[in-house]
Amino acid sequence: MALNNYISERKKALSDSKRQALIMTHVVCGYPSFEDNWKELEIMDEFGVDLVELQFPFSEPSADGPLFVKANQAAVESGVHVQDCFDFMAKVSKRFSFKVVMMGYFNTVFKTGQRAFLERLKEAGGHGFIVPDLPIEEATELHDIARELDLSPIVLMTPTNSDARLAELAQSADGFVYTVARKGVTGSNTDMNQEVASFIQRCKRFTNIPLAVGFGVSKSKDVDFIGQHADIAVIGTAALKAWESGKETALREFFEQLLPAA
Repeated sequence: MALNNYISERKKALSDSKRQALIMTHVVCGYPSFEDNWKELEIMDEFGVDLVELQFPFSEPSADGPLFVKANQAAVESGVHVQDCFDFMAKVSKRFSFKVVMMGYFNTVFKTGQRAFLERLKEAGGHGFIVPDLPIEEATELHDIARELDLSPIVLMTPTNSDARLAELAQSADGFVYTVARKGVTGSNTDMNQEVASFIQRCKRFTNIPLAVGFGVSKSKDVDFIGQHADIAVIGTAALKAWESGKETALREFFEQLLPAA
């Protein structure tokens, strides 16, 4: 699939860089505003990020920590709709070199209609989707349509999954697997240690597709660690905290410490 090929090519390009991991960042559509989103993405592109999750706001974002819960609720309350997100994704896909995946919750997909949603995602330039509240047992139709449209269903593997469950998840995944570095929701720092490395090795026993590591990635040493063990470092809450603390200046300073060699 297209996303697999893109990730493979970007990984090859890292041979000319001191950075070993690809970088995926996260933006909540319409929070604080689409204008702010655009400025964030310009800085992310400046620092060479490889992938961006555009989150479609939802009123009950169950996999998200407090900061992203607040961001989702504020975007919903300000009137951000699904079509606004698709329109923004189309602009982003045309302007920037990184690839875009949709992140959101199944209620948004269901209300639009599964085929209609994925067709709009494809038309807007999206390459895959992360729907963390949809069990794979209930995702057969969505995943079948996705593969028909050359979109990648990105599934989550967590430390609480049994080996049997990891094998099942691997069968449904495409593009890359999002491996969750610890229990809980997004937002808290994670100690990148041997326990995380061991979990990544467990996941590798069941799939050959790239592994992204998220939840708590905030420092250059985290990216270095992930580059030694997996393929993609996911930067979410830390970047939003930086933006909220000082907009463009603080976000640029954050990426300067995170990716000094980028």
